[in-house]
Amino acid sequence: MTPPLVSVIIPARDESGNLPSLLEEIAVALATIDHEVLIVDDASHDDSWALLLARAAEDHRLRPLRHAQSAGQSTSVWQAAQLARGTWLATLDGDGQNDPADLPSLIERACQGDVTLVAGHRITRHDDWLKRLSSRIANAVRARLLRDDTPDTGCGIKVIQRDAFLRLPYFNHMHRFLPALVLAQGGRCVSLPVNHRPRGAGRSHYGLNNRLWAGLIDMAGVMWLRRRSCLPAVIEEYRPASLTSTTEEQGNEP
Repeated sequence: MTPPLVSVIIPARDESGNLPSLLEEIAVALATIDHEVLIVDDASHDDSWALLLARAAEDHRLRPLRHAQSAGQSTSVWQAAQLARGTWLATLDGDGQNDPADLPSLIERACQGDVTLVAGHRITRHDDWLKRLSSRIANAVRARLLRDDTPDTGCGIKVIQRDAFLRLPYFNHMHRFLPALVLAQGGRCVSLPVNHRPRGAGRSHYGLNNRLWAGLIDMAGVMWLRRRSCLPAVIEEYRPASLTSTTEEQGNEP
C-alpha cells in the first residue's frame, strides 16, 4: 500500500459529541489530498470507541487507537506518530475548535520544502477568559525564554515532518513546545493564521493547574534540553576510495 502524504492525528477524550462532524469536515477539506486519520481515544468514558469502530468499518482511511488508561495528549500524539504512514503529520484537537478547512493551506506551505513545521496561529480566540489569560501569560513567557519565534505554540493545528517529529525527545506535554524542540534540532518553523471556533460539545480537560503552572515548569525543562543539546552538528562520513570510484563509474555509464 502506497503511504499517504499526510497522517492526521487527533487525540480525543470524551469527544463523541464532536468527532462525527470533525471527521466529515476532514474528509471534505482533504478530498484531493491523499491522507489517513488516526484518532487516539484516550480512555474515554463516553461512546467514542464504539463510534470510531463503526466509522472505521466504512472508511478505510480512519485508524482508531485506544488507551485503556488516560495517558494525555502528548503521549497520544507521540504513539500515533509511531504508527502513522504519512510523510507529514497534521495534528488537530478533538474538541472541534481547530478548523480542518485550514489544513490544505498549512500542508501546501509545508510541501514547499523549506520548513520542518508549520504552526497555526489563532488570531481570534473563542475560549473563556481563564483559558485566554493563561495562554497569553504562557505564550509571553515562552517567547521571551525560548525564543522559538512562534506566536501561538499552544494552537492544536500543526503540520510537521514525521521523520523530524520522531527525532524529538519525548516527554509529557511536549506538544506545547514543538517549535522550540524542532529549532533545537536544526529545523525551521513558520506560522500561518488559522480559524478558531467555540467548543461544539463536552468540556475542556484543561484548567489553570494543568495548563499554566505545568507549562511553566515544563518550560524550564525545555530550556535545559536546548542548553544541553549539541545539535545541529555537521558530520562527515568516511567513504573508501574504491567505493567512491565505483559510484562515479556507475554514474557515468550510458
